[in-house]
Amino acid sequence: MAVKIRLMRMGMKKAPYYRVVVADSHSPRDGRFIENIGIYHPNNEPSRIEIDVDKARAWLAKGAQPTETVTKLLVISGVEELAGRKQAAKQERAKRAAHRAKVAGKRSGKS
Repeated sequence: MAVKIRLMRMGMKKAPYYRVVVADSHSPRDGRFIENIGIYHPNNEPSRIEIDVDKARAWLAKGAQPTETVTKLLVISGVEELAGRKQAAKQERAKRAAHRAKVAGKRSGKS
């Protein structure tokens, strides 16, 4: 079972707030979830982020994959493991892009 940490939209029209939930990747956005680990109120000034860091770390250790937005929220709320993981992924993407450019340059030179 692929497990994701993602946002679940709540609230009224044009006044949303979100729950940070752990859910099966096949379930709908606002549907069934495994556990609620926090909330995010983007319309407050400043925006309010309340995430249970211990639960988030436990789910990350079990292999749950956070979405991009949730990754940013987790880094803000203090999950240090994600900051290192995010930096490693960025370096890996740069390495792959450089390799693709190198291969494309070789191909165009042979023609």
